[in-house]
Amino acid sequence: MTTRLDDLGPLPDDITVHLDAGHDSDKTRALLDERGLHGRIAHKGEKAPIQASWRWHVERTQAWQNAFCRIALCYERRATVVDAFLDLADTIITVRSLIRQAWTTHRWDGRPNRRP
Repeated sequence: MTTRLDDLGPLPDDITVHLDAGHDSDKTRALLDERGLHGRIAHKGEKAPIQASWRWHVERTQAWQNAFCRIALCYERRATVVDAFLDLADTIITVRSLIRQAWTTHRWDGRPNRRP
């Protein structure tokens, strides 16, 4: 069985996987060892070292994408359809962000009184 990660090709030899406390388990450590990867896993109750100052961009994007129930509960098998749903969600997320940014940086006649 092939996965979409197989398309990435060979991984570098010295990869360190940074995981938050949600992955703090023996099962995760066993999977990392099985794949020959080094892991830095935060202990439960502590922030991950990489998260101490800012949140991961990928984690934040996935949280935004999970707001779209059609993606979170996707039973589609065709990769092109899943990619289309993700692209549509990313487009909506980007447009919302641009609207919020424009709201604070631009003024125009007839602008509504409330923020979007």
